[in-house]
Amino acid sequence: MDMPEPEYFDELETRDPELREAAQFDALAEQIAHATADAPGLAEHLAKVDPAEMRNRATLARLPLLRRTDLIERQKRRVADRDPFGGLTAVKTARLARIFAEPGPVYAPEALRPDYWRLARALFAAGFRRGATVHNAFPRDLSAAGAMMDSAARALGCPVVPAGAANAELQVRTMADVKPDCYVGSPAFLKALLDTARATKTEIGSLKHALVAGEALPEGLRKEIKGRGVEVLQCHATADLGLIAYESQGGEGLIVDEWVIVEIVKPGTGEPLPAGQVGEVVVTTLNPDYPLIRFATGDLSAVLPGTSPCGRTNMRLKGLLGRVPS
Repeated sequence: MDMPEPEYFDELETRDPELREAAQFDALAEQIAHATADAPGLAEHLAKVDPAEMRNRATLARLPLLRRTDLIERQKRRVADRDPFGGLTAVKTARLARIFAEPGPVYAPEALRPDYWRLARALFAAGFRRGATVHNAFPRDLSAAGAMMDSAARALGCPVVPAGAANAELQVRTMADVKPDCYVGSPAFLKALLDTARATKTEIGSLKHALVAGEALPEGLRKEIKGRGVEVLQCHATADLGLIAYESQGGEGLIVDEWVIVEIVKPGTGEPLPAGQVGEVVVTTLNPDYPLIRFATGDLSAVLPGTSPCGRTNMRLKGLLGRVPS
């Protein structure tokens, strides 16, 4: 007898919010103790912080923000020491799987763990399932986007076509032959592929689900893509932090990942804002290998009240509402 298909990626998604908060702050106290012992750059950044005091959002809000400009400066200072990460990683460079160069440049590590960036959760919420073929149209170069989605799809049990983001006609012909079920990439390139298929009268109707990132997904474009038979959802992730938040089928807003703590703060101050007010997205990741704490993303959003209609109980964001003025 076939087992029923699970509704959620794991049981963490439907936890009681108070139990989640308690578990995350227990993990945060351990994370800070671990980070200040093994990541000298973070030890410097969090000097005089007592990990045992990190038990709630009020105590977290006392810590300084860490910005991308800080990463760039710290990495520049330590590059001569053969530490491209500015002392912010808690794992030796020789034990990493890959090193990526994001715009800045900012160097980002990938440790030797399946689904290192935790994006399999977002793929599952978008309808991807074990055995589905995934057409990965994120570039595979010095930036991490292609590898992020590749590792997530393979962790979910999905074969991947590593297509990159060039030559739409060749990609469409490949899609017609391989018949992928799912797409990951930018929404604009997905539309370009659908337009190319229509113009060349090439059948790619196997494509049913898409998870997009890297740029805005306007509602008009979402409706157009859906009208061509592809259910498209979006997520927010970075090479530094991994998955931050994601959309779900039947949900509203972006649901925060289980392995990050998100704050919405007054831009320029780090002061937490009440739910509903627009502010800067600040993320603390519980990644033991790259334990960024109170990382200011520069993105603007706001907290949606209540829980998602899909049944997931974590904090929800209204989406990305712009960037902090420079």
